Amino acid sequence: MKLKLDENIDIRVVTLLRLVGHDVTTVPAQGLSSAPNKELIEVCRSEGRCLVTCDRGFGNRLRYNPSDYSGIVIIRLPPRYTFADWA
Repeated sequence: MKLKLDENIDIRVVTLLRLVGHDVTTVPAQGLSSAPNKELIEVCRSEGRCLVTCDRGFGNRLRYNPSDYSGIVIIRLPPRYTFADWA
């Protein structure tokens, strides 16, 4: 699966996903940190990548219709999470 991890995803998750065979890139690696959500999701669409993020704004189905994209995964973690919560 082709994935793009948002800047709010622990960078160590990249290694975990690559180890199981996913094609993973990150928002910071592509110089998209602090890019507006609309710009970021358009880059994901053009690359055919599923966005993995903690940004709940991407859950707005009126703005980001799931059928228009390769996927949007919103991760919800406890307020005081550890790396073990990602695995």
